[in-house]
Amino acid sequence: DMLDYFGQSPIIVRSSSLLEDNFGNSFAGKYDSVFCANQGPPSERLASFISAVKTVYASTMSQPALSYRARFDLLDRDEQMALLVQRVSGAQHGRFYFPQIAGVAFSFNPYVWNRNIDPEAGMLRLVFGLGTRAVDRADDDYTRLVALNAPDRRPEADAEGVPQHSQHKVDVIDLEENALATTDFSEVVNQSPDIPMRLFSGRDRHLVQLAREQRLPHTSATIVRFERLLSKTSFVQDMRAMLDAIENAYDYPVDVEFTANFESDDAYKINLVQCRPLQVKGAAVLTDLPDNIAEQDIVLETAGPVIGQGRIEGVGRIVYVVPSRYGRLPVNDRYAVARLIGRINQANAANDIQGGTMLLGPGRWGTTTPALGVPVSFAEINTVTILCEIVAMRDDLVPDVSFGTHFFSELVEMDMLYLALFPNQEGNRLNTAFFEGSPNRLVELVPDAARFEDTVRVIDVAGLPESPSVRLRADVLKQHVLCYIER
Repeated sequence: DMLDYFGQSPIIVRSSSLLEDNFGNSFAGKYDSVFCANQGPPSERLASFISAVKTVYASTMSQPALSYRARFDLLDRDEQMALLVQRVSGAQHGRFYFPQIAGVAFSFNPYVWNRNIDPEAGMLRLVFGLGTRAVDRADDDYTRLVALNAPDRRPEADAEGVPQHSQHKVDVIDLEENALATTDFSEVVNQSPDIPMRLFSGRDRHLVQLAREQRLPHTSATIVRFERLLSKTSFVQDMRAMLDAIENAYDYPVDVEFTANFESDDAYKINLVQCRPLQVKGAAVLTDLPDNIAEQDIVLETAGPVIGQGRIEGVGRIVYVVPSRYGRLPVNDRYAVARLIGRINQANAANDIQGGTMLLGPGRWGTTTPALGVPVSFAEINTVTILCEIVAMRDDLVPDVSFGTHFFSELVEMDMLYLALFPNQEGNRLNTAFFEGSPNRLVELVPDAARFEDTVRVIDVAGLPESPSVRLRADVLKQHVLCYIER
């Protein structure tokens, strides 16, 4: 009866447990949601639906879900799973089915990258097409961050980087292939003459020239920009009003997933897909920096992006994946390093370390592509308090600030500080002599890890000569982090 009710509209099977989306723990991304393209004869559609139901139920016993419950002392709580079956928001455009825009919205913005941004106004992580590219960290693409009181202020420092750091791929349901698919934005443009694309796209002059030289269709020079959507419609005002209303009802900051479908600039509908409390931490009061820090005592310095709450805290353990060594490892060894980080994480939980743990490594933490970073799961780094991505894997790989993704939701819940470090840019420093010259405790913590001793370095501050302390000062408003030795 249910499949008859939906007909051949694409559907999604979602989790809805007793503990999920609660105050204090969101379980964001821990339980599966499964898209069903829902095409073909009834017997095939039924088999696909039953498989989706089994997948969602089985995810309650997955390693990430159990680790999350253990972290929040919820293993003994009754976790009963129900399901939601929803029609996928969107419409058919050629062979593809998708909403025109989707994303994540926060009623409070803890990532304030400019003094003109009001945290109370909230923010969006916005994509064209299905929202999977907004809630899951896409290794091969970028999304648009929007501060709702200053939608024209992008986190990118310069306009030249806008085309490179824009969305180029779109998640859709391919009705002919009967499956969730990823395709180029230019292909979606070709399939969708009925969509008011001027709201969502623009042409880049460099791509236009390239298209002419290679005799490519003009759509290949079109990229996702959202400028007209944000400046020429009431979308921003409507999103602010919606977030204010929901936050007032919750009496708490909220994190929502949404879609929107447009017939024209003035005719559109916003759909609220999901809502959960946003775990916002209080900001720290920062004191002035000491004025006598010696150059050799600066451990690292970054000029953004920085995500999290401002803080001054001690660092007790530093785990450093050496970029030059990691970059030369074969793929299997890179996965082995990720599992090794997980074992060090377990040792963190077992040891009484005075101060937080800082984890540094090349590229993107949590990537699914070892060529782009270290492919850890969040459960393998959940005792870390400071997470640093060193932009050293590839020259064209720029950190995609993961705000709004499931990865980021856990980062916020754990009150973890995220920072990116560009070794060759002004305002960024990395004291490699400190990291590579300090005593390495790796083999002591994980005895069978000797072959990675040159790649993974574990530095305990308590074991350093002269017994100094290491302090980290993060000013999120100024997008500045300084970590230094305090003697």
